[in-house]
Amino acid sequence: MIRYCGGRIAQALLVLWGAYTITYFILYLLPGDPLSIMLTASGVDIDTLTAAQIDKARAYYGLDRSALAQYFSLLWNALHGDFGQSLSKNAAVSQLIADRLPQTIALASFAVVLSVTGGVGFAYLTAYTQWRPLVIFLRRLPSIGFSVPVFWMGLLLIQVFAFELGWFPSTGNEGFESLVLPAITLSIPSAAVYAQVLIRSFHDVWKEPYIATAYAKGLTRGAVQWKHVFRNAALPVLTLVGLQVGNTVSGAVLVETVFARVGVGRLAQESVLRQDIPVVLAVVVISAAVFVAVNLLVDLLYPALDPRITHAPKVS
Repeated sequence: MIRYCGGRIAQALLVLWGAYTITYFILYLLPGDPLSIMLTASGVDIDTLTAAQIDKARAYYGLDRSALAQYFSLLWNALHGDFGQSLSKNAAVSQLIADRLPQTIALASFAVVLSVTGGVGFAYLTAYTQWRPLVIFLRRLPSIGFSVPVFWMGLLLIQVFAFELGWFPSTGNEGFESLVLPAITLSIPSAAVYAQVLIRSFHDVWKEPYIATAYAKGLTRGAVQWKHVFRNAALPVLTLVGLQVGNTVSGAVLVETVFARVGVGRLAQESVLRQDIPVVLAVVVISAAVFVAVNLLVDLLYPALDPRITHAPKVS
């Protein structure tokens, strides 16, 4: 187990480095001048500045060096926990993220809870239902939930529950009520994926021979589904939870923009538009760290759910 964890941690560090490096060079290759974008966003017309002032500004932000020099400088500082200064907001990147991270964590956590409970509950209900027409209808619903664009679903929820019914606010970060619609919007695609996979797993497990043995012992359909079917069918969903966490983090960019929430997702969107490389790199590193940590946790939970799975090395 120690060797396995060490290998997984090494892989995680490699993933973080790869995500950091690829993101940096993609941003560097984007058309446009980061300094010009930054000054324009601050209300400064770069055409009114002298060449000496522009050179001084470039040197101040480290933009006068080559792409590789900037990359190694940013990477070295990041290894020491320093993500530098934001080019567009003139503030420490760590402080910007610390101010917005709680809002995104609350949104993503609530969305994960809704997606898991909604997807698993829907699949459980579908597997328990025996009326054939209703089963066919329920099995087709998840594909619709997965196909609907997230931004369209968000706008629909705003129209119905905010404007027409007035149950929840349409935008903002104030209170739990402002979290409900964004979390539901963010959870629907993941819940649809969980439901699709779990419905298929339920269908396969119900055909296993030990299900007939459970019925022969006098167990009811509900007891068989809970004690035997659900535990064996849930393993693929555990893998998906780790993968969908990454989708939840990336989906927060769109959802926070639609609902005008002040979070890390919206900060990333603003920073990409302004080519604020230090901020984007910090967001990417944090998102990748969450992704690999959750997937490592999922790997370690597998043996607890299925004793047949082990991380011990095979002996030849």
